[in-house]
Amino acid sequence: MDAVTGFGSVGAAYAAHSDSARGRLRHDLVERRLLAELPTAPARILDVGCGNGEMTLRLATAGHQVTGADPAASMLAAAADCLAARPELADRVRLVHAGLENLSLDGEPFDAVCCHGVLMYLDDPSEALARLAGLVAPGGMLSILAKNRRAIGVREALVGDYETALRLIVSGADRCVGNLGRETRGDDPEALDRLAAEHGLVPLPWQGVRIFHDHFDDAWAPDPAAYAAALELEWAASSRSPYRDMGHLVHTLARRPKRSRS
Repeated sequence: MDAVTGFGSVGAAYAAHSDSARGRLRHDLVERRLLAELPTAPARILDVGCGNGEMTLRLATAGHQVTGADPAASMLAAAADCLAARPELADRVRLVHAGLENLSLDGEPFDAVCCHGVLMYLDDPSEALARLAGLVAPGGMLSILAKNRRAIGVREALVGDYETALRLIVSGADRCVGNLGRETRGDDPEALDRLAAEHGLVPLPWQGVRIFHDHFDDAWAPDPAAYAAALELEWAASSRSPYRDMGHLVHTLARRPKRSRS
């Protein structure tokens, strides 16, 4: 499995993106689905590639016990700074300096394992999915947020970069330059579902993320009412084809069956 490196250089850009309305759309949509699928009682959650801790802290705010892991020391330091600003969450969050290739956690498997925005930086998702699935407890859930291979070229077309869009679409490219300026690879949601099933998980319906607003830049600043309307539109379309197929990101989920009683 190829290591995910070089995030220190894009940490500030990612933090700014997360704070933008466009970035919040991603986080709000993913959080809404996660909270709908997680148990109401406090769950043990692992957030692999937690970055600056955005989703880690959101899940902790909802009452869950969350371990955030990231291979970039600078990103983990940013997460620690965000956690320090929320002292009421200190007993619900643990931060670990580790990536997929060296993740070593003692104890029981997790009620949920999240890996958001990581697979796109790997050449192949197979080994990562196997590693992540092995950390999911019976009855637990795996949450993957990946770049949508089906929509590669759409953003470029909508911003008017027709030459690049044409090249990507005609060639059937599986990768393009992402929001942070790095080339990233796309995954097909049904292929991710098949990989999860190969490791004993039962896929749940997947969603498209940022369908109608992905081509906006981070300067997009709708007022609260307009943002709320955009969020509800994205949510309604996220679970419906053909709209979800055009989301820049795909959110796939799969659950490990509970052990049957003997």
